[in-house]
Amino acid sequence: MKKFDIVVVGELNVDLILSDIPAFPELGKEILAEEMNLVLGSSSAIFASNLASLGAKTAFIGKVGNDDFGQFVVHCLEQKGIDTSRVVRDDHLKTGITIILNYPEDRAMVTHAGAMEKLTIDDIDWDFVNRARHLHLSSFYLQKGMRRDCPTLFKQAKNNGLSTSFDTNWDPEEKWGADIFETLPHVDVFLPNEHEAQFISGRQTPKAALDKLAEYSKTTVIKRGANGAIAKQNGRIFEAAPFKVTPVDAVGAGDSFDAGFVFKYLQGEDIAKCLEFGNLCGALSVTKAGGTAAFENSEQIARDMERLKRDV
Repeated sequence: MKKFDIVVVGELNVDLILSDIPAFPELGKEILAEEMNLVLGSSSAIFASNLASLGAKTAFIGKVGNDDFGQFVVHCLEQKGIDTSRVVRDDHLKTGITIILNYPEDRAMVTHAGAMEKLTIDDIDWDFVNRARHLHLSSFYLQKGMRRDCPTLFKQAKNNGLSTSFDTNWDPEEKWGADIFETLPHVDVFLPNEHEAQFISGRQTPKAALDKLAEYSKTTVIKRGANGAIAKQNGRIFEAAPFKVTPVDAVGAGDSFDAGFVFKYLQGEDIAKCLEFGNLCGALSVTKAGGTAAFENSEQIARDMERLKRDV
């Protein structure tokens, strides 16, 4: 029997979220944000934290600086019961930070990558990975030290009997390199949002992007925010409607969708149910500030989800 349901290989940083902002900043001018929160950041960490809150046995492989931000990140993960024994604390690196300007249905971000760029395949303990049933990686474009070896990482995981999932997130350079297609054949569940999917595939619509990307990964899922989600598996297309909520903060909504989808996927649920639960987790996420605030524990999550279902 495996010790972990999932091991996450990914980036770690903090998010400084500025909200209730009257306008977008202009050079040479100053505006005020009425709200500020310092929270656990990074796609991989938000995914892992929320998945653990849902009840999955979760472990993390990553790298932080041996500094206050690094201690904060590791503490946040450990509070959710996540095994952080393979998170490297490096005295010579700084833990990264993302400054987020948060608006009702979108956001702007500036990131200092720090230690997240220095995680490499040499930091992967395969004996540790093999204690899990599933491997997930997020932020392909930010993890410069891991990017080149992602095909090797995923192929080895598959060879070792793990299932896999993958979320690229945004490419800050907006180059959307073709090297990603070397990784996708070893991916069981690919989880881009619709803009990422269109840029990666070179297609102009979500459904055209879905058709293209489904040629490579076993199951392709495209997150569409307020328009729900679509997926393709074995030539069959699935669609799931969104849950309507009044958004407080969109940070981490896509990562929360990933957590919900993968949670049900690991339980052996069909794609339709995985999509529905992913949408439910994404909707729940935006009801509170920060990517993990709406996922305290399984009991609270269940109560809030029932309320969301009733409000549909």
